[in-house]
Amino acid sequence: MSQNPELQIHPDADAVAAAAALLIAREAREAIAARGRFLLAVSGGRTPWVMLRALAREALPWDRIHVFQVDERVAPEGHGDRNLTHLRASLLPQAPLPERNIHAMPVTTPDLHAAASDYAAELEREAGQPPVLDLVHLGMGSDGHTASLIPGDPALGVRDAEVAVCGVYQGRPRLTLTYPVIDRARRILWVVTGAEKAPMLTRLLAGDRTIPAGCVARDRAVILADREAGASGC
Repeated sequence: MSQNPELQIHPDADAVAAAAALLIAREAREAIAARGRFLLAVSGGRTPWVMLRALAREALPWDRIHVFQVDERVAPEGHGDRNLTHLRASLLPQAPLPERNIHAMPVTTPDLHAAASDYAAELEREAGQPPVLDLVHLGMGSDGHTASLIPGDPALGVRDAEVAVCGVYQGRPRLTLTYPVIDRARRILWVVTGAEKAPMLTRLLAGDRTIPAGCVARDRAVILADREAGASGC
């Protein structure tokens, strides 16, 4: 049986975001010292944007940091539904991160399957073949989804590609990283906040593979949760 992820409970969502930023900064310094670069993939959500704003205030060699997207909604450039819009707004005003080091999923490409292949190729160019990311940040929905790996979606079964096209979820089709590239990461960071997540956090910790989040590799994972998410006695 695989090792259970480390669990840290913090008082509230802002404390989770601050702790996550510190953890990412530490991992970045270690990766850059060891390999010269830090390859980070981030998911969307309110707490992650707070996390990224806190990370932006860290004194890091930003020119050696590359940021990828875990998933993205199909929406126009600059739209509020785009994770990229908030990612840029959270990092670029405060951190001297070269904009070219933000690797955006090409969701405005008409052919989404070609877009998925192009992003997989970009991952390989930056992170090797097969690509290995230093840290993948994940959230979790109240339905147990993570990234855009949604219950019942065919993307759950994709094992021969790093990026998959998802069906419509909450009004938008999406692109997502798949399990193979997520599981290959040197560190997986879960950020889970809110009382509505408590039942799924219990199932995630139990390794419940009937929910998408429960199928992610566990041995290099750490979960940062607030008290509300941990209210079920995790």
